[in-house]
Amino acid sequence: MRVFLRRVRRRQRSVNGPTRYRSAAYHPLRPWQVRERRFRPTSLGRRGLDPGEVREFLDQVAGDLATVYDALAQSRRETERIKDALRRWQSEQARARDERRNDR
Repeated sequence: MRVFLRRVRRRQRSVNGPTRYRSAAYHPLRPWQVRERRFRPTSLGRRGLDPGEVREFLDQVAGDLATVYDALAQSRRETERIKDALRRWQSEQARARDERRNDR
């Protein structure tokens, strides 16, 4: 019983589903968040990064993130389509089995 209650509590705590390494406060980066991120310029006489290069890199990362999110969405749609087809097939098989039993 203790194990069951622990599992129930874990599921209630997890906002993003059953995860092992991320807290419930974790939110994945979105491409627009990367594109809009700005860094403070360095003060005179100190070394720092070229703001133009940083922006260019962030745009590249944001583009890659957008590609990944698009692929993930497409994969989820395909998964749903396959699940629906499987459910329909299982229903048809169950109906056919029931009809065979009733014909006997």
